[in-house]
Amino acid sequence: MSWQPSLLDEALEPAVDETFSSLERIDLDPESWVDYAPGWVSGADELFAELLTSVKWGQRTRRMFDKQVIEPRLTSSWRAAKGTPLEPPVLEDMRRLLSHRYGVELDSMGMNLYRDGRDSVAWHGDRIARAIEKPIVALVSLGHPRKFLLRPKGGGKSRPFELGRGDLLVTGGRTQRTWDHSVPKVAHTAGPRLSLAFRHGMSAKVYD
Repeated sequence: MSWQPSLLDEALEPAVDETFSSLERIDLDPESWVDYAPGWVSGADELFAELLTSVKWGQRTRRMFDKQVIEPRLTSSWRAAKGTPLEPPVLEDMRRLLSHRYGVELDSMGMNLYRDGRDSVAWHGDRIARAIEKPIVALVSLGHPRKFLLRPKGGGKSRPFELGRGDLLVTGGRTQRTWDHSVPKVAHTAGPRLSLAFRHGMSAKVYD
């Protein structure tokens, strides 16, 4: 992986904007919305570099069309039920602030590491929507910006977001039930990107 930190960000200690000053709500339809806060995390490049080396990354397999397929990305996860604190502490700051703002206890976090433009995730909706009518999912992006797409289930025009370097995107209402999302492959050279997904009420099996 090739990673070039931003000269504007590399000297900052990781911290989050407790006032959510850059946040904008975007209505996708009458029952679905996203909150977008670019640059919500300052010192994002330092945090990215730390997580890149301190996290124990793995690569899962999935059954598709009667065969096992290796996922094109690396993953790791954290669950409050295990009793292990989130490290470094700025991750706990994120969890606490987001839980308070959205009125849910975000008790798990999944991490996806997209090493280059070949790593991706196909169109899907989070499994949290199977159990919770209007789930909150908070995504914090670190590293090189990558395109994150949303589109109505069943097809339709997609809504693009360029996420990276400390950006926050929160899905709410019925977004996870009625919209799919993806991080598509890119033909050009892309640096690594890390996505932190804070969720609530998830079964442990989701992260196995």
